Amino acid sequence: MKIKYELLKQEKHTKARNGILHTNHGDFETPIFMPVGTQATVKTLSPEELKGINSAVILSNTYHLWLRPGEDIVNKAGGLHQFMNYDGPILTDSGGFQVFSLANKKDISEEGVVFKSHINGEKLFLTPEKSIAIQNKLDSDIAMSFDECPPASASYDYLKNSVERTIRWAKRGKDVHNNINQSLFGIVQGGAYEDLRKYSAIETTKLDFDGYSIGGVANDGESKDDMYKAIDYSIPYLPEDKPRYLMGVGEPIDIIEGVIRGIDMFDCVLPTRLARHGNAFTRHGKINIKNAKYKEDFTPIDDCDCYSCKHYTKAYIRHLIIANESFGARLLSIHNLRFLIRLTEELRLAIKDDRILEYKEEFLKNYEKDRD
Repeated sequence: MKIKYELLKQEKHTKARNGILHTNHGDFETPIFMPVGTQATVKTLSPEELKGINSAVILSNTYHLWLRPGEDIVNKAGGLHQFMNYDGPILTDSGGFQVFSLANKKDISEEGVVFKSHINGEKLFLTPEKSIAIQNKLDSDIAMSFDECPPASASYDYLKNSVERTIRWAKRGKDVHNNINQSLFGIVQGGAYEDLRKYSAIETTKLDFDGYSIGGVANDGESKDDMYKAIDYSIPYLPEDKPRYLMGVGEPIDIIEGVIRGIDMFDCVLPTRLARHGNAFTRHGKINIKNAKYKEDFTPIDDCDCYSCKHYTKAYIRHLIIANESFGARLLSIHNLRFLIRLTEELRLAIKDDRILEYKEEFLKNYEKDRD
């Protein structure tokens, strides 16, 4: 079946909303944070550990799986769920973000994008049709349209042309999408320009996708103010009965601001990337576990219900990270992902109680970014 979104509650004072996402692999309340499993695995975590942190949807990356092991092998395995032994819902991105980071402007044409493989330098060509064909074979629950991901520094004229191309590509992808059990999301672009976001949202929704994403908000160099503008300019033109997904955003404060503005779904590599570098989210901001002050700190990372905080101390995890033991990154990954998933659980409760603004104020009072 295609996914369906059911609106349960609109918060009284904001655009925040609580809903249920009905998928082929279970029903899940929104807002949600989705862990990223780029290469058919969330780094260092097993599917059982993902279940233990109440993970719902996870992401995999079309570009990386196309190159290794190849969509045909995943298809022969029975699709991504069978291949990686994960029975929850999976979303695949289009590969666009990776492709555009590897391509030059001159290599972007109406037909598609020419770029070089990051693995062996091989010349590759990705089109909207090819991206959708790969995702059809991966058999994820949600596929993403192939869009252009211009840099935050792009000019208005470039962004205008890019938005037009993304809309044409969205239609081409939708026309060839042929997995009847897989939902397809459209992507709204347009930088921080109100007229472009409005136009992109209106024209993309005319194509009647199963859900909608706001893209271009996690590119290098974009300010938080521009991110929030992009959301505010897009949301009024997106249907209330379809899920709304903000791509690539994982800072706690940005998740709260996104929810207040009407976003349902978030994803980001940040929690596992931070973990690999010895950093952890806490109620009082991010900490660097490698700091000497944690050498004899025999308390948990945070007041948290995750496996890592129940069983291990900062001193032990610091030892693991300093000694370059992979178990340390794994414990921090479990905690960081649970922190963001728990954050969205608390946001859902705040929406139900019509106290989302009070929740934001309480959270920010304690959360001091980069405390260390």
